[in-house]
Amino acid sequence: MNIPRNEYPRPQMVRSEWQNLNGLWDFEFDFSQSGVVREFYNNGNFTKQILVPFCPESALSGIEFKDFIPACWYRRTFIITKEQLEGVTLLHFGAVDYECIVYVNSSEAGRHKGGYSSFNIDITAHLHEGENTLVVYAEDNQRSGKQPRGKQSPTYYSTACDYTRTTGIWQTVWLEFVPHNRIVSYKVIPDLNNAAADISVKLIGETSGMAIKVTAVYKGRDMGSASVVTDHNTAALRLNLAESHPWDAGIPNLYDITIELLSAEKNVDSVKGYFGLRSVYIKDNAIYLNNRPLFQRLVLDQGFYPEGVYTAPTDEHFIKDIALSMALGFNGARLHEKVFEERFLYHADKMGYLVWGEHANWGLDHTAPEALHYFLPEWLEIIARDFNHPSIIGWCPFNETWDIDGKKQYDETLRLVFLATKAADTTRPVIDTSGNYHVQTDIYDIHDYDQNVDSFAAKYKNLKKGEIHETFPQRQQYNGQPFFVSEYGGTWWSKDEGGWGYGESPKTEKEFITRYTKLTEALIESEGVCAFCYTQLYDVEQEQNGLYTYERGPKFSKETYEAIKTINTRKASIE
Repeated sequence: MNIPRNEYPRPQMVRSEWQNLNGLWDFEFDFSQSGVVREFYNNGNFTKQILVPFCPESALSGIEFKDFIPACWYRRTFIITKEQLEGVTLLHFGAVDYECIVYVNSSEAGRHKGGYSSFNIDITAHLHEGENTLVVYAEDNQRSGKQPRGKQSPTYYSTACDYTRTTGIWQTVWLEFVPHNRIVSYKVIPDLNNAAADISVKLIGETSGMAIKVTAVYKGRDMGSASVVTDHNTAALRLNLAESHPWDAGIPNLYDITIELLSAEKNVDSVKGYFGLRSVYIKDNAIYLNNRPLFQRLVLDQGFYPEGVYTAPTDEHFIKDIALSMALGFNGARLHEKVFEERFLYHADKMGYLVWGEHANWGLDHTAPEALHYFLPEWLEIIARDFNHPSIIGWCPFNETWDIDGKKQYDETLRLVFLATKAADTTRPVIDTSGNYHVQTDIYDIHDYDQNVDSFAAKYKNLKKGEIHETFPQRQQYNGQPFFVSEYGGTWWSKDEGGWGYGESPKTEKEFITRYTKLTEALIESEGVCAFCYTQLYDVEQEQNGLYTYERGPKFSKETYEAIKTINTRKASIE
């Protein structure tokens, strides 16, 4: 059979020697969570098959079991050659929700905790020539309060803005064959004003005294190179570019780079990647992109798919979602309550699409100090994985940190995560918690689903720079930051009487576009608002307030979509 999602899963760090492990795996539920004791990794009775990388709740997996799954098991075999055993074999997982143990040939090879971050395990010591057996055990408890779950429903049924759950493997599983002395990762900090980039490289093995060489190309033209001698598994260099081609909204200029590890001019290891030359910073109550204030016209993207749930059926689905958004005049999205796959970010980079990186914090009890233990390690893995994507123009670790059972959020958790994010990435602004309740933040954002166009306009239309409308004056304090209405609209439009959305649904399509226009105009014409984010791009299950259907089909006439684009791009015409 054809391997699903067979594209290269890590486009910013490409090696030629790899093997995709997606496809049919043996599968078994473990409702009693007794499989480890019963040694399923050695002699488990697997009675089902599942199509990886789709979660067992999804139709595409072939399982489509929608109830809670406390634990489950996966098994498959793969072939290793004698030549591959001479190097190192890394086993990569795009994501496994939530906590997993990985076994190779009946021996434990590694563990990972975190349902949204990518990870890899060196399985070399567990391999032999010929057929090898891989077994994965996954536990998932969305109702524990000890793990981020995002928009996965904590009740049996999907309801309001919580949807079908995802358990276990939900992104590509793959093998990578690498040398013992090798490049582990790299980080690019672009310097737009000087047409340069500062590049740091992390290495492993006996690499001291070797050289790192970085070569840049733009549309086939040589843009320069730089090299430096390594020092204790690290290297840092400055790459001066022959030509300046900024990456910008709708202008996806990218420099291709090759990073080589050299010993006496001999290539020991090499990877291919890319970066964008752009700057993001805050000034004068605005978010500046490439030294100018850019009004962000964003839309909320939940990252759900009817047949794949958390997992896009094909790589082309990412392209389509971005194209649908851009066709309506949006220049970016909040990637909401979910860490999106690297391939989505790759296409955002390639299409000049602005995105905010966000974690799936809902489900985590942020009133407890120990929440930091469950949240921060995974969040730092996420930042490290996605640091080099020029499309990411800000981080937002938390969203709507409501009180839980009458207990208020533990402010120090939000403050520490904010400070850790700033330490991990000095190049991007950070929102501590989108909507509420702010503790320490670079940008002050609020959510407002008021459907009354007159009262909405009265709050926002005449704001001057440095003025805001405050939604929770008793719980948070504005300190002069740029002001961002990061959720609004959510206007319910559906023929499904069992659907859900915000406020009273318009009676006609004309009434819908009138409401959309007046709500959006109030934000566009406001001097005090630096960005907006409309809820949302498409319906998700029972939440019927999308601009497209869940299947990404049209909900409105061509004339209505043209009107949406006209109002969305009005701000761009005066920038």
